[in-house]
Amino acid sequence: MKLQTVVRLTAASFTACALAVGATPASAQSTMTLTDSSATTLRGGSYASTNYSKQTVVETKADSDASYRRRGLLKFDTHTTLPQGTKISSATLTITVAASGTQTRTLSAYYENSSYDEAVATWNNRKSGQAWSHAGGDMGARYDTASVGTSVGSKVTFDVTAMVQAVVRGDFDAGSRYTRILLVDEGSSSAQSYKAMYSDEASSVSNRPTLKISYGSSSGTTTTGSTSGSTSGSTSSSSTASGTTLRVLQWNTHHGGYGTDGKYDTNRLATWIVRMQPNVVMLNEIEKFTGWGNQNQPEVYKSLLQSIDRHELVHNADRSVAEAIINWGGRQITLISTHLDPDSSTLRLTQATEVTTWAASEPENKILTGDMNAWPDQTSIAQLNKYFSDSWAVASSKGTAVAFSGNTGETKKGRIDYIYYSKGANLSVKSSQVYDTRDSAGVMPSDHRPVLTVFTVQ
Repeated sequence: MKLQTVVRLTAASFTACALAVGATPASAQSTMTLTDSSATTLRGGSYASTNYSKQTVVETKADSDASYRRRGLLKFDTHTTLPQGTKISSATLTITVAASGTQTRTLSAYYENSSYDEAVATWNNRKSGQAWSHAGGDMGARYDTASVGTSVGSKVTFDVTAMVQAVVRGDFDAGSRYTRILLVDEGSSSAQSYKAMYSDEASSVSNRPTLKISYGSSSGTTTTGSTSGSTSGSTSSSSTASGTTLRVLQWNTHHGGYGTDGKYDTNRLATWIVRMQPNVVMLNEIEKFTGWGNQNQPEVYKSLLQSIDRHELVHNADRSVAEAIINWGGRQITLISTHLDPDSSTLRLTQATEVTTWAASEPENKILTGDMNAWPDQTSIAQLNKYFSDSWAVASSKGTAVAFSGNTGETKKGRIDYIYYSKGANLSVKSSQVYDTRDSAGVMPSDHRPVLTVFTVQ
């Protein structure tokens, strides 16, 4: 997956940081298809304590005998893939029939009010030691119904646009915006009402449940720009887009795309970048022909990014500062990215001082990001705080800093990745978010978590 932008990157032997300007407004129409559905069956009666999460199907059945009654439960990650408040134009759930009784039945798609743990959820309990408020799932509003026939392999769709819109707005729980769906056969009891739909454990990917979401505005336009780069001096790139909201993403890529599973996968990392809908991407550890990947990563990512220039930090040969200048919402924005030393607090302070001294003469309005390799209480951060405001701290004070369960802003072992903006700039912080990039196996595309700040350009 590729960002619709153009790139020119410098050809340094080791590029410590890359700065990308994506001039695609966040309002442009986009589509994503979510395939990890955390699917399981809730079955009553004598099976009310049995978990079915490893089954290749989810089941429904209407039966007067509680032991035969079944409901299908699915959950899609619209929390980390879509920022809160994203405009949703359509959302469609598609399931595939795996087995069926002899009757055509009508299934209802309800919003599931309560969070659940797929691996332990049963008719009685949603999580280990935590019961549903109502056995069989805590049904919220019903959003659609669909007729399910008897033909194995047939596709069934539900229009869940209104549900996903409400979830993404944060109407149910702004702190956990997952789309949870309970499929229920509300018809009369019948031995032939049984339906089985393939789950996300099915061997064929094409049979698994999907949630297809279109978001943004179809009237949005995409503009790109390019500029020549150099390996010394200071040149700038220029890109213009309408609107006053600027989404800035900072992410240490772990040597250009090494996940926590030890696998090098640039597409995996790029896919996540697209999901977060940044206007500007600031990346660390984009390298050229090193032992990590042994690729010209600036060229690999040239389809993902747009333009960098850099300044080598005097006190450490493999550390640098990248810079670009854009025009956004009628304001000039100077974008600066860096990566400070991981080992020495003394050297970090020296480098932070060099960065602030070098940046002082750069034009306003300035945004500085990077892996600073330091927690907020260290001297190098205090040096940066003299000249810049920490957008996460500002968002926290406003109540608009968002992370996920168990995380309070940590981007690795603590909060070491920052998005700063210069004091007195024509910028204000709307929100800041640390994203949970774990897949269903707990694997992340980098050993750092990305942080994204939404600015209002005033």
